[in-house]
Amino acid sequence: MSAARIPPIQCLLTFEALARLRSVTQAAEEQCVTPSAVSHRVRQLEEIIGTKLFGRADFSLTTEGSEYLAHVREGLAILQKFPSSAAAPGKRKLRLAVTPTFSRSILIPRLRQFTDAYPEIDLTLQVSIPLLDVVAEDADLVVRFGTGRYADMEHTLLMKDEVAPLASPAFVREHGPFDAAQDLQSLPLLRSPLEPWRTWFAARGLDWPEPVEGSQFNDIGLMCDGAAAGMGIGLVRLKLGAPWLETGSLVRLGSSDVFANAVPSPHAHYLCWRTGMMDRWECTTFVEWLKQTIA
Repeated sequence: MSAARIPPIQCLLTFEALARLRSVTQAAEEQCVTPSAVSHRVRQLEEIIGTKLFGRADFSLTTEGSEYLAHVREGLAILQKFPSSAAAPGKRKLRLAVTPTFSRSILIPRLRQFTDAYPEIDLTLQVSIPLLDVVAEDADLVVRFGTGRYADMEHTLLMKDEVAPLASPAFVREHGPFDAAQDLQSLPLLRSPLEPWRTWFAARGLDWPEPVEGSQFNDIGLMCDGAAAGMGIGLVRLKLGAPWLETGSLVRLGSSDVFANAVPSPHAHYLCWRTGMMDRWECTTFVEWLKQTIA
């Protein structure tokens, strides 16, 4: 069996505790984690071994769960005879290189769920530069934004998104109403190499050239801040722009289909790693958690 398919010791301990106590709350207290962490660890264990362990809401075991529990208890008993690195492996280090706005809008608001579920994993977050793929060489996992053609690394798709023109409420009041795409003519369009306007122009049947004047940003979050400050109209990915939309600092330009319907972005976010990195359970655990969390 490869190292990538060996269940984490924490999942086995949590499974044994839940099978014995038949209470998520009591198992969480015994393991010094949250109840959601107990549920997440059991789900991860079931995915790794490919079978259902608990059959009912009262946490009674399935036939396979009972058989597996016997093996788990036998293995844990053996490990307890050697209480050094095997039973208490200590903190596992995981280094992530993450694009700034993905981290701000998507990862950080959810990251507490991961650290609660896996307190034995120490995370180090570093900034990667989108499209340019500038990252620290020692990162274990890297979030990239682009086409997905990465010959130098293995990767998995994380998140696609849609784009729409957004601006501050004051800007919309001053320059609106916006009913047709032509209403954007002569207005300041904020630019970014990460999200060219030609994607939106083409979807709206416009043969306009890519803007060559006006403020330019190499980070979508900075562009959102600029648009919220009234600098102009930004073409924003809606999942990344969610924090600004939720606070009302950015709004859609109008209710017509031209502005209400978003356009698919030609790029997406990918999680990348060097060959062999998935042999480390902390890496596979984070990849599985992140894909499930943002699905």
